[in-house]
Amino acid sequence: MTGFLPDLTEHRLLAIVRGPDREAALNTVLTLAEEGVRLTEVSLVTAGALEVIRAARAALGPGAHLGAGTVVTADDARRAAEAGASFLVTPAVSEAVEAGAALGLPVLAGALTPTEVVAACAAGAAAIKLFPASLGGVRHLRALRDPFPGIPFVPVGEVGPAEAAGYLAAGAVAVGVGSPLVGDAAAGGDLKELKARVRRFRETL
Repeated sequence: MTGFLPDLTEHRLLAIVRGPDREAALNTVLTLAEEGVRLTEVSLVTAGALEVIRAARAALGPGAHLGAGTVVTADDARRAAEAGASFLVTPAVSEAVEAGAALGLPVLAGALTPTEVVAACAAGAAAIKLFPASLGGVRHLRALRDPFPGIPFVPVGEVGPAEAAGYLAAGAVAVGVGSPLVGDAAAGGDLKELKARVRRFRETL
């Protein structure tokens, strides 16, 4: 494993797993890894999310980029770190950003406006999760990159293969993808279909 940001920039895809079935979520994480997805986050809204992270960490080993998403509070950050998360993803600029940085974990902090971008970076964010990216699309990303050319942006929210290509062309270092990639796999859906979607995304990226 290299660093979080170098791998994010090289592989350009962050998979987002959330769902109502703990076992299915774990199988989804492991299938994504088998298909070559190097960075995956398990949203804390997933059933048994911390148990999923623990089991996936045990299966994938210490070198895997396995993160916790929807991290909002400092307690969320601490519990995710204890479960084996190697990075954190927040939906907004909250106390979790500073807490995660204090724990020594890279934090992908959710932000939409210039003010939020500045606040996230001041709190110690390693990169900005542009969320919800669908509100402004590629034009919004380009507008933010003008005043913040050195900040790594990762658009998240309704990102399919076509949208992913557009964001990457506009300067995003990577994209975060949930349901367009994972589909219903984390609810017990067909893992063969998940593998096919992974291949389509990887061809695009």
